[in-house]
Amino acid sequence: MMRILRANGGCADCGESDTMEARNDNGVNAMVGQDDKQARLWATVCHLAALVGYIVPMGHVLGPLVVWLLKRNDSPFVDDQGKEALNFQLSLTIYGMIAALLVFVLIGLPLLLALMVIQVVFVIVAAVKANEGQAYRYPMTIRFFK
Repeated sequence: MMRILRANGGCADCGESDTMEARNDNGVNAMVGQDDKQARLWATVCHLAALVGYIVPMGHVLGPLVVWLLKRNDSPFVDDQGKEALNFQLSLTIYGMIAALLVFVLIGLPLLLALMVIQVVFVIVAAVKANEGQAYRYPMTIRFFK
């Protein structure tokens, strides 16, 4: 069941506080309360940590992994978004390996460039959604961690 929030943060049906009870497929709240700024901040950092990969080799996986391992017990929202970021980055690593093999048949280079653009765009979208308190699901993701 999803409750509609009033502008002041209370539930229009029963007057409860500023939380939504919409749940995603993992049972985690799809939106966190407005007062849970720390959870939203760390979920955002989980997603943005993937951009470390443009500076440090394998940083696109290590960044979200480190943040997730450090903060997963603090909030179910951070745990969920950390796993989501990690799953997406691991999926992109597999897709990148396949594209690298396809370089020899001249289609791999455009695929590698497309993967780079896709990564940046989806990471930014996920970070914005997490900062708003919404659980984000990346497309084209293999779910290694559930």
